[in-house]
Amino acid sequence: MIDDFDVVILANGKYPEYKVPLSILASAKFLVCCDGAVIKHVGKGRAPDAIVGDLDSLPNDLQLSFSGKLYHDPDQNTNDLTKAIKFCQTNGFRRIAIIGSTGLREDHTLGNISLMIYYAQLGLDVTIITDTGVFIPVLASRSFASFNGQQISLFSFNSETTITTEGLKYPITGQKFSMWWQGTLNEALGDNFRIDFSPGPLAVYFLFQDCR
Repeated sequence: MIDDFDVVILANGKYPEYKVPLSILASAKFLVCCDGAVIKHVGKGRAPDAIVGDLDSLPNDLQLSFSGKLYHDPDQNTNDLTKAIKFCQTNGFRRIAIIGSTGLREDHTLGNISLMIYYAQLGLDVTIITDTGVFIPVLASRSFASFNGQQISLFSFNSETTITTEGLKYPITGQKFSMWWQGTLNEALGDNFRIDFSPGPLAVYFLFQDCR
């Protein structure tokens, strides 16, 4: 779930501190930074391969330093993370890790988690990695690798979605959730669990083992 990404996007939220996102950032095959994120990243890791956004957050000295890696997108109807996603899609990257998209402004955090569903509907395999766990979008029923005791939360984006689970401590059987909190704070009972649902979509959150 959290290895072998084609590309890593560093967004302009909270810069990671936990070992997992830091390791993924350091080992990225290709690193795309949203323009404001570059300021936080300079001096902390490998140089970005591309910097994408409207560039309004990037100081002149960094624009000069990275002049050959700037990709200007002035569209004010999308945020810089979506611009970075579109850049990745255009350049043939499909399996994408997103780091730094949470942890500061809560409205940005919620917006970016919601946008993850849109990115998945574009045909992209996206994962949001935070300092505590992983969010993934889920468009169809499936099973998931896990471990006994792993904390799991489900988020339904459609109040008409009917959900049934297997392998979770608190079973969900043919339920519909009208509010985001209703599928949170569950727990895996073994090394896998399954979610069957229709019509969807869902987002699933997995807490890292040592963050309990």
